[in-house]
Amino acid sequence: MKVITFGEVMMRLSTPNFSRFSQATQFDINFGGGEANVASSLAIFGIPASHATRFPNNDLGQAATAVYKKYGVGTEAISYGGDRLGIYFVEKGAAMRPSKVVYDRANSSFATLQPSDFNWEEILKGATWFHFTGISPAISEGAAQACLEAVQTASRLGVKVSADVGYRSNLWKWGKRPNEVMPQLIEYCDVIVCSKGDAADMFEIKPNDEKGSFKSVCKQIMERFPKVKKILTTKRGQISASHNTLSGRAWDGTQMIETEAIDIPDIVDRIGGGDAFMGGYIYGELTYQDTQKALEFAVAASALKHTVEGDFNLVSVQEVEAVMAGDVSGRLKR
Repeated sequence: MKVITFGEVMMRLSTPNFSRFSQATQFDINFGGGEANVASSLAIFGIPASHATRFPNNDLGQAATAVYKKYGVGTEAISYGGDRLGIYFVEKGAAMRPSKVVYDRANSSFATLQPSDFNWEEILKGATWFHFTGISPAISEGAAQACLEAVQTASRLGVKVSADVGYRSNLWKWGKRPNEVMPQLIEYCDVIVCSKGDAADMFEIKPNDEKGSFKSVCKQIMERFPKVKKILTTKRGQISASHNTLSGRAWDGTQMIETEAIDIPDIVDRIGGGDAFMGGYIYGELTYQDTQKALEFAVAASALKHTVEGDFNLVSVQEVEAVMAGDVSGRLKR
């Protein structure tokens, strides 16, 4: 089995020790990107995974490549060209002060890619699963076209396709609206992560029952996109920036599968939590072949990511399964 992901990777510059941007005199350097975070999770879990992206052919592009190699992510599908690596700045919040993210990604190597930069027949050869998010087609027309060619090729080759359709209003600036682009991509998907808000923004689908339920949204999505067989979402309880709860739901066309909420009382870094959820779900589907267990693994993986600094979910399968089994004590392991 092999998983391929596609999307932008940026340099992450974080203020240390919960400093405000106005206080910081230095930044901690890391790299991250939604789809690449999924690939790194899977590679760490022992699932072969490669990431397709475009980096500048300079020291920063090589540094980013080296980081993914370090965690076992295949880099053979990386294209090199363009002028710059995108950057995002992170100010981590605490208690009642929320975290902040500022992006500097205009004219990045990924934003200026050409669809011809990627040979999807070759990249997807022997793959089991392909994953992308709603961020990639939002960045540029070239990225959107490359994404469309990828899902079309994956579908033709019998590769399962998943998408986290998350809507980012500030990214859609290249001409077409998201509801003109995303539906064509979702036609090729087997599994999607989609909230009620995302469904309204991307597909103009809203609840049509008295309860305003997520189930009614899922039914409409599956009617419109017959290939979609699973619709996932997470439910976050936000007690403060430092204390959340997390649970998951999945609609499989006949029933709503749910998990119990996991309490996360001391958040270290929540960025990448959604990607950890998706990486965990893909691992669970490939390993357990049971939606309930896959969803529980996904939520446990995401909860653990909240305890890890940076975008990468540096946890093992054994640690995730311990949380699934109810071990949330954090006791010292000797």
